[in-house]
Amino acid sequence: MTTDYTALLNQEIQDLKSKVAGAFLPDELRLKAEKDIVALERSVALGSYDEKYDKVSRYIEWIVRIPWEAESDDQLDLEKTKQVFETHHYGMHEVKNRFLEYVSILKLRKEQLGNSEFRAPVLLLVGLVGTGKTTFAISLAEALGRQLVRIPFGGMASSLELRGSSRLHLESEPGRVVKGLCEAGVRNPVILLDEIDRVAQEANRDIMGVLVELLDPAQNHAFRDAYVDYPTDLSRAIFIATANNTGDIATAVMDRLEKIAMPSYTDDEKIVIAQRYVLPGLLADAGIRPEQLVIDDEIWPAITRPLGYDAGIRTLQRTLQGAVRKAARIMVEKGYENIHITAQNKNIFLPQY
Repeated sequence: MTTDYTALLNQEIQDLKSKVAGAFLPDELRLKAEKDIVALERSVALGSYDEKYDKVSRYIEWIVRIPWEAESDDQLDLEKTKQVFETHHYGMHEVKNRFLEYVSILKLRKEQLGNSEFRAPVLLLVGLVGTGKTTFAISLAEALGRQLVRIPFGGMASSLELRGSSRLHLESEPGRVVKGLCEAGVRNPVILLDEIDRVAQEANRDIMGVLVELLDPAQNHAFRDAYVDYPTDLSRAIFIATANNTGDIATAVMDRLEKIAMPSYTDDEKIVIAQRYVLPGLLADAGIRPEQLVIDDEIWPAITRPLGYDAGIRTLQRTLQGAVRKAARIMVEKGYENIHITAQNKNIFLPQY
């Protein structure tokens, strides 16, 4: 090897040493990283440096990003929690009350037990598509002042997506749980396990096994990602799960969850949600002022129920999105300042099934 190349390799190794020295790491993990760097130094003379460097450098990049001790402070304020849920959700009084009870218990348990023994119950929101399950989890994170990590389970085909794969392979990475902690930057986020009933059937058993480990307080304080290969403390995270139904969820997982049934919205509730929450956001995104698009009262039932009964608001959102897009085009092409949707012109703006 040339002198210049050797100097470059030594600089790369020094950079890795600096990263390890400057990061907070558990002692045992720090020792493991330092041993990897020593082995890397030895490999320079053997000509296998490049591949080994890629593996070691990727590993160190990940472990120094994991928030081993960093935490956010909870805002266990019941009035703020009420305000957040009222701002983002219409109706659903029983579900809101259940979350207020949840936050109250978190506050009391934290005051009595402190951070070291703090364990949050795991809630499972069960309901049809579009009933607001994911949004409730997002609202809880906002109310508590915690970061949110969302892990989608829909179509998940392997437990390796959760737990990661061995770093023996160059392309290996941590699983979604550890990646989520790295993105959040704290070890106590709200972790949303979204649609846990929709994993691939052939992987259901293995994924449910990992879920038991994630949700069990006796195990999740030392969750072992296969890539990191060192225990990660998840006991301070708050887990919220969602599902459309519980038929495909393992009994061992259900035993660790507190189920909350999400009711369906009535047509009247959906109209209020559309007028107060959905439409204003769509207009803002399209650059249309609220007074520039007026929809007659008699049109709202057709917007709310275009295809018969719908428990959630997904179809309603798509219908309104289409109406706003068509209104925007007409305003630009025709030069109209305002659009008024009536019974006479609704076919221009609403889909015809």
